[in-house]
Amino acid sequence: MKNITHLKLHEKAIIKGFTDEVLSVKLMEMGCLPGSEISLELVAPWGGPLAIEVSGYCLSLRRTEASSILIED
Repeated sequence: MKNITHLKLHEKAIIKGFTDEVLSVKLMEMGCLPGSEISLELVAPWGGPLAIEVSGYCLSLRRTEASSILIED
């Protein structure tokens, strides 16, 4: 299954679920709900964070956090 780190810049996807149960609660509180459309907006170099657009705002996530968000193929 694919996660956010597999997206290309400005590519859109739908959130399918999460791999980390504890982190999923925090991500859902920030608007990353299953069924929501997301878009990868920025990628920092050298393994830095990613910025995604979700629920009308830009959210910055560590790569480990982003990799726990599963997307539809």
